[in-house]
Amino acid sequence: MKSRELCRAIIVDDELLIRQGIKHYIDWEAEGFQIAGEASNGQEALELIEVTNPHIILTDIVMPIMDGEELTSIVKSKYPHIEIIILSSFDEFDYVRSAFQSGVIDYILKPNLNADDLLQVLKKAANRIPSFSFSGQVFDTNISLEHVIDKLISGYEDDYDESVPAKIFPHDNYYLLGLDLGNHPLKRENDFLQTMKERFSMLINAQIGNAAYHPFNVEQDIILFIINTEVKQRADIMKMANIMVESDPGVSIVLTKEFSNFSEVGYQYKENIVKLLQYRFYFPDQSVLLADDLPNEAANYESFNLDKFTDDFTHERFETAIKDLKDHAKMLSSCYTMEIVEFKYFFENIIFNIIILLGNMKYDVKVLEAKKYSYFQSIDEAICAAEVMEQLNLFIKDVCNSIALRSNAPIGNSNMKKLLQYIQEHYAEALTLTSVANHFHFSPSYLSSYFRANNKEGFIEYLNRIRIEEATKLLEQNTSTISEISAMVGYSDHSYFCKVFKKIIGVSPSKYRKKSIKVKTGL
Repeated sequence: MKSRELCRAIIVDDELLIRQGIKHYIDWEAEGFQIAGEASNGQEALELIEVTNPHIILTDIVMPIMDGEELTSIVKSKYPHIEIIILSSFDEFDYVRSAFQSGVIDYILKPNLNADDLLQVLKKAANRIPSFSFSGQVFDTNISLEHVIDKLISGYEDDYDESVPAKIFPHDNYYLLGLDLGNHPLKRENDFLQTMKERFSMLINAQIGNAAYHPFNVEQDIILFIINTEVKQRADIMKMANIMVESDPGVSIVLTKEFSNFSEVGYQYKENIVKLLQYRFYFPDQSVLLADDLPNEAANYESFNLDKFTDDFTHERFETAIKDLKDHAKMLSSCYTMEIVEFKYFFENIIFNIIILLGNMKYDVKVLEAKKYSYFQSIDEAICAAEVMEQLNLFIKDVCNSIALRSNAPIGNSNMKKLLQYIQEHYAEALTLTSVANHFHFSPSYLSSYFRANNKEGFIEYLNRIRIEEATKLLEQNTSTISEISAMVGYSDHSYFCKVFKKIIGVSPSKYRKKSIKVKTGL
């Protein structure tokens, strides 16, 4: 039996424990108040005001993004009828004084917060609202049920009046269904949440006529329905959920299995609804997600081998490094139990590291630097794992473009001289294209193509010519065997040396030696 409207209040504090404590200091409904919502900073509070139209705001003074002082100033400018109570610590008096100048009614020191003081200040604020007639106590079954549900979800499973839900839910089977409206295009419109509650309530009445149900809010864009049925009707509820998402693609739904005791609402919310809402990030194509739909076990999470990736990257083994990265990213996308924040952080961190690596390797990273924060923002705002993967693929394309730009630029004369000089000084060693490329921090393919583009001969042709020219000098000296000379100029295979020698000089090493001896002796 409802007597009067409740005085609506919202709690704004960046500390969850503080908000939870305030919610359970007093029996809000019994005292004539209702907690209409909660926010962790001033910016969230401004959005919440549009949805809940509160009479009173209890706000912390020091918060990230938007503090209580700025919130107070904006609220008093746009909504002068709303009364504001400040929550502060001992050392925040200057902030409180500034807030009083904006029109707050009172403040409470958080270290001294108690039920009596809180209730006294709330009543003081309620009695100052001209358009609201505050009577103190209100008894309403639905309001009391909200309080019971809130207690259960907050973990107070043994501290509620069992007669309250019994008046609403006469049947033996319970289901908890969550409407996720976070991606709905109309979610910021006035009365949107109320409209969605009414739409789904009508659907329940049409599809499951004998069901008792109750909608309530737990987060800004989440509506939960407790559905109570006489017999097990999960299949009917699933059918109803599919009708809802087919008629409105902006809605996503998660659903628990049936449970038989109302006291399980808190457990079902924490262990099923909250987890399923997160898991939807990894299963965006399933508009109705049930625990039964999940794989038996999430893929095993493996740490990314950043050391190997860095080594491959710095030695310009880009293809290998990028393949390893994509394989790991694909694996992460199947780890649906991974925290979304942790998932996104991996991608942001690897983007940051790649840009640093390329910059240290003297690649042009201006484009990557300019687009870096755009990638970070897109990843932060991504609503599913597939969108994060898409951002990674776009970034990799930009990385490949940066690499290609340098690959298509000519090597400077000074660099070419260094390459030729290095080969001339080390020709007798076991030189390979890869070893020289590693020495100069090039990829082998990069060195091969540019060596040929900036020199008359390719790398192998030039190395062989230098070695054979030195071999002719040693053959003319006639001090070592041909096999020894082969090793002295860098060839481990004597027969290969002879083959290369004949190809370049026109005769075999032995014939060349005989000819040079005849020239010297005049025979």
